[in-house]
Amino acid sequence: MDKGFVILEHPADLGIEARGVSLAGAFEEAARGLMSVVLELGSVDAREEREVSVSSADYEQLLVKWLSEVLYLYDGNRFVCREFHIDRIAPTGLHATVHGEPLDPAKHRTLLDVKAVTYHQLSIQENKDGAVVRVFLDI
Repeated sequence: MDKGFVILEHPADLGIEARGVSLAGAFEEAARGLMSVVLELGSVDAREEREVSVSSADYEQLLVKWLSEVLYLYDGNRFVCREFHIDRIAPTGLHATVHGEPLDPAKHRTLLDVKAVTYHQLSIQENKDGAVVRVFLDI
């Protein structure tokens, strides 16, 4: 299964379909997809790292909380992420290290303002070939 992500068009929102060789890989690609909607990823250097831990009731909630945390790093902490490494994932939570740098308006060209990660048409599929997740963003 190919890994990566594609942006999905939707009348009111914007979607991300992310693929990985594992569920952790698909979650990492979804985070990359989210940040590529917010700003030009190529302008971000992986100079600093942050630890991220998220707890949840199931994988669907975990995906929304994970992406919401990545969005909070940008919106709340003005930290732009480029690389994502999930080292532990289970239905009840995940732990990851994200790499990026402080937001610099002179360096980082922003694209769209993402208001929230939604549960609308959320899907998570995993099989022997890998994993695919789909999530929509409120923009």
